[in-house]
Amino acid sequence: MSLRIKQVSQELDLPVSTIRYWQNEFEEFVNPERTNGGQRRYSEKDISVLGQIKDLVYGKKKTIVQAKKVLNKGVKNMNAIDWNEQAILLTGGTGSFGKHFCRIMLEKYNPKVIRIYSRDELKQHEMRIAFKDDPRLRFFIGDVRDGDRLRRAMDGVDMVVHAAALKQVPACEYNPFEAVKTNVHGAQNVIDAAIDTGVKKVIALSTDKAVNPVNLYGATKLCSDKLFVQGNAYAGEKITRFACVRYGNVIGSRGSVIPLFLEQKKSGTITITDDRMTRFWITLEEAVELVLKAFHYMEGGEIFVPIIPSMRIMDLARAIAPDCKIKNIGIRPGEKLHEALTGEDEGRNTISYKGMYVILPAMDWWEQENYRGGKKLPEDFIYTSDNNQSWLGVEELRRIVYGDIREVPGKEKEQAVA
Repeated sequence: MSLRIKQVSQELDLPVSTIRYWQNEFEEFVNPERTNGGQRRYSEKDISVLGQIKDLVYGKKKTIVQAKKVLNKGVKNMNAIDWNEQAILLTGGTGSFGKHFCRIMLEKYNPKVIRIYSRDELKQHEMRIAFKDDPRLRFFIGDVRDGDRLRRAMDGVDMVVHAAALKQVPACEYNPFEAVKTNVHGAQNVIDAAIDTGVKKVIALSTDKAVNPVNLYGATKLCSDKLFVQGNAYAGEKITRFACVRYGNVIGSRGSVIPLFLEQKKSGTITITDDRMTRFWITLEEAVELVLKAFHYMEGGEIFVPIIPSMRIMDLARAIAPDCKIKNIGIRPGEKLHEALTGEDEGRNTISYKGMYVILPAMDWWEQENYRGGKKLPEDFIYTSDNNQSWLGVEELRRIVYGDIREVPGKEKEQAVA
């Protein structure tokens, strides 16, 4: 079917002038053919899209910008991502997560290229050697504080994983504005560069410490989360979409307490800050899996939270060094007894979906198309490490630490990363 503009006007009960206006404003969605004389001929698809625009603008009172966001098929496309065609930028790529992310992506998904963006040339050199000069890896020296360098590094990139941050709590407390420069200003630089270069999707790594923060590191990450969520509105009509993943302690990461306990074991005494302490635990493989799921389902503005087990710090101490003396040294400044992965005010926007919790953004234009099957949680829902349904016991923790097989309730056995 091919109709003239007057016929479309009659069919949709719209003025011809409105159709012409919408055609110009929504040119990426409405593309009528032109006759040799220059007259418009509208296809069934064009008429269908104009009908959707009418419903959005007149029925749901959306603005032009809001209607474009709803119509943008790329936002709601949940088809499997063809990683062979994707160029990825990974900030902070020489860290524990970054190296594991690269290993999994290169072995299983074969992306076109992964650009490692970090400021430590020695770590990049060591990583290049460890990955045997894999031609799919490219190394960019740069700091997220440098917006111009980020733009150059993101040129031609499809997906970004933002893992760079100052993470050590004592260092952030002692050097507060340095933490702000990297974790807050750096986040804004990533957002700006992604929008300016036309990146499709950006996932930022967050932390449990961003929930009700009691230290500067947590406060900077909370600010970063807010920037990335709101970055979707900041992107305007551009295609770039932003989301976050939030998880707790990573087994085997440089910041894990496990290496400290293993070293202290040699002295016969292990130090803990408080014997009541509990923590969430996630493997590096699970963290990478969460990021890939977030890329698949994200519409923009979500915070993805994994459903993971908790452990008691005393159980971990017993698992690593059952014969050692345990010395309680008192809770440190900026440290919590228990971790939280969702806050009190986030419960009303949180759903259970595909084996994870998803904190949805509170934006009036946001359609939530990808989450129709999600289970709404109670308004007062809070996900904390001391009020968890899944726990790791001493024997399970011992198998994790010493590289054996781990079994988490509800999951298949998997090789642990110690």
